[in-house]
Amino acid sequence: MNKVNFIVKMKTLTFLLLAISGSIFCLQQSHAQEVSSAQQMSTSQQATSSALSKEVQQLKSQVLQLNRELFILEEDLLFPASTQIAIFVSVDIGRFFKLDSVEIKIDEQDVAGFLYTDRQRVALEQGGIQKLYLGNIKLGVHQLTAIFIGLDNEGRAIKRAINHTFEKEDDSLMIELKVADNTGNYRAQVVVEEWVL
Repeated sequence: MNKVNFIVKMKTLTFLLLAISGSIFCLQQSHAQEVSSAQQMSTSQQATSSALSKEVQQLKSQVLQLNRELFILEEDLLFPASTQIAIFVSVDIGRFFKLDSVEIKIDEQDVAGFLYTDRQRVALEQGGIQKLYLGNIKLGVHQLTAIFIGLDNEGRAIKRAINHTFEKEDDSLMIELKVADNTGNYRAQVVVEEWVL
């Protein structure tokens, strides 16, 4: 029944979005015609043009709000909380490991991979967090395998891998894979953190 309600809401939002977009288009066309004859306008017509411009801006903000609501409804349908898992990647400092690529497997099946550019790697090293994967899995115990490929602080190619067993319950699950520098042995290690919302 929830999915039926969602579909009805989605169709309603889509119809409203289309109607508002059409109204905005018509108002912009009308406004463009008024602007082209602005030199011939009287003071009262300029006030009408200003009011029309404000109305167009209000309609645009309504379209943006409806678009946000539609996106949230779509995510709820595609990724219900009971089966949703999100995997994030972060880098602690990046002194001992220069990240080049990452590969993620869940239950021995490839689910995500990413090849980093210099800008993306620097963004992670400066505290950024990347959402690498968002998907659905069934409830129960699962095995996550993450393989990080990069260069050490002397420029040699190295791999860092981790296996992590986790249990998926009814709530959304978020897993952060953090590449952290270990100053004790001058190597990087992968640390796993789980969050349940």
